[in-house]
Amino acid sequence: MTSSPSRSNGARKSLVNGVIDSDRPGIARKSSNPLLPSFMVSAPGKVIVYGEHAVVYGKAAIAAAISLRSYLHVTFLSKSKRTVRLIFPDIGLDQSWNIDDLPWKVFSAPGKKKNYTDRVTSLDQDLLDSLQPHIISVSASKPEATRKLHQNSATTFLYLFLSLGSIKSPPCIYTLRSTIPIGAGLGSSATISVCLSAALLLQIRALSGPHDDQPSEESQIQIDRINHWAYVGELCIHGSPSGVDNTVSAGGKAVLFRRLDYNKPPSVIPLREFPELPLLLVNTRQSRSTSAQVGRVAKFREEKPKIANHILDSVHEVTMDAHRMLTSEDFDPEDPQTLENLGELISVNHGLLVALRMSHPRLERIRELIDHAGIGWTKLTGAGGGGCAITLLKPSALVETPSSIPNGTTKPTHSKSSSTSKATQRARSGSLALQNMQSQLSSENYEIFSTTLGGDGVGVLWPAVLHNNSGEEGGEEIDQEKFLNAVGNDGIERLVGVQQTSSYSREGSEAVREGWKFWRP
Repeated sequence: MTSSPSRSNGARKSLVNGVIDSDRPGIARKSSNPLLPSFMVSAPGKVIVYGEHAVVYGKAAIAAAISLRSYLHVTFLSKSKRTVRLIFPDIGLDQSWNIDDLPWKVFSAPGKKKNYTDRVTSLDQDLLDSLQPHIISVSASKPEATRKLHQNSATTFLYLFLSLGSIKSPPCIYTLRSTIPIGAGLGSSATISVCLSAALLLQIRALSGPHDDQPSEESQIQIDRINHWAYVGELCIHGSPSGVDNTVSAGGKAVLFRRLDYNKPPSVIPLREFPELPLLLVNTRQSRSTSAQVGRVAKFREEKPKIANHILDSVHEVTMDAHRMLTSEDFDPEDPQTLENLGELISVNHGLLVALRMSHPRLERIRELIDHAGIGWTKLTGAGGGGCAITLLKPSALVETPSSIPNGTTKPTHSKSSSTSKATQRARSGSLALQNMQSQLSSENYEIFSTTLGGDGVGVLWPAVLHNNSGEEGGEEIDQEKFLNAVGNDGIERLVGVQQTSSYSREGSEAVREGWKFWRP
C-alpha cells in the first residue's frame, strides 16, 4: 500500500514502525505479539431511482447510494489466538475458524492463487469445494432459511479471506452491523461484500488513502479495486449478480447502468454530480420474491408483447430523460423546477411499473398518503410486489414545524433515522403534513427511514477513534463491545459519529463525519 489511512493520536495505543507501545506513545519497543488498533469500514445501501424491470431487457436504469449504511469493525487479536471470527448480530451469526485449518494449499495452488490486482469474474468450483467442510457445520441446526443465509455469508467471507490473505494473516474478529433493512431490495448484501473487500485489502496494504488531497484518478483506482473484489462476494451470495449494487455501494453517488448483452460486462457510467437529496424511504414489510416478480413481467411480455414492450421502452425513456437532465451543463439541484422535473419522472416511472402489475396494495397506500399530503413524488423501488417505496420530498415538506397533533399533545414521528445530515434532520421533523403522514404509516405497520440520496461510497475510520467536534486530536475509541451493544440505528450512528450536511441544504455540501475518510473521485 503506498500510504495507509491516517492514524489518530487519540488511539489508546501508538503504532511506531509497526510495533505497539501502549505505555509510552511514540517510543518503539520490540514485541512478539503486536496488536494493531481496531479500525472500521462503512458502505452505503442503494435504491433504483429509475428503470427497474426494464433493465432486465437491456434498458437503462439509474441507481443511487442512500445514507443507510453497513459498518464493519475489525479487532486484532494476539498472534497466539490463530482464529478468525465473523460476528453478524443482525442475522444471528457468530462463527469462528482456526486459521491454520483453512484450505490455504488449495487457494495458493498454481493457477488458483489470485493477486489483489486480478479481476475475478467467476467463482472457482475447486475453491468452493475446498470451503465446504468449513461451511457445512455453520448453523447446521438452524431452520433452512437461516442456515442458507448464514452459510452464504460464511462462504463470502472465507472466499474473500483466503483469496486476499495468507496463512500468515493476523487473527481478527470481524463484526458487522447494518442500518439497512435486510431483504428489502436496498443492496444490503452488497454493502457487506464492499466492507469485507475494503477491510481485507487494507490489511494487505493493497489500497492507498483515503485522504483529503488524494487525486481523483487514484481514488477511482482504489474504488475499482474494492468493487472488483466486492463483486466476487456478490457471486458467492447471488450466483449471477448484475454488479450494480456493489458498484453503487463502493463508489457512492449514482450510476447509469445498462446491460445489452449478458455475455459481456454491463455499461456502468458514474454520475459524480448526482445531488444529495432528502429521501423518505418506507418499507412495506411485505415479503416478495424478486425472481417471481421478474417472472411475472416475462409472462406479461409473452402474453402481450406489444403492450409490454411499449411500457418497457417508456421506462427506458424516463431513465434517459432523467440522465440528460442530471448531466446537462445548466443542471441546478437548488432550482425548484429542476427538482419538480425529477420528481415528476419518478411518478411517471411508478405509473409504468403499475401498468406492468409490479405494485402492491401496501405500496399504493404509501403513494396515496404522500399524494394526498402533497409532500413529494413516490415510486416503488426494486422488484415491487412489496419491499420499499421511495419519496423525493418537496422543499415545502421540509419546513420545520412543532411535532404536534390536533389534540394539542406532542407526539414524535416514528421514523427510523439513518444519518444526521441537515436534510435528514429536516425530514425527521418537517412539516405538519409530513409528521401526520409518518404517524399514519407507522400506525399501519410501515417502517419509515429518513435518509439522503446520492451520498458517499465506501469509507474508512482508522483507527476506530472519533475525533472531537473541535477537530483537536483525541476522542472516543470504538471498541467491539461498544459496537455490539449499540442499540438500533440511532445507537449505531451516534457511536460511529455519522454526520453529514447535504447539498440540498442551502448551507451547501460538507462532509463532517468525525474522522471518517472517503475515496472521492
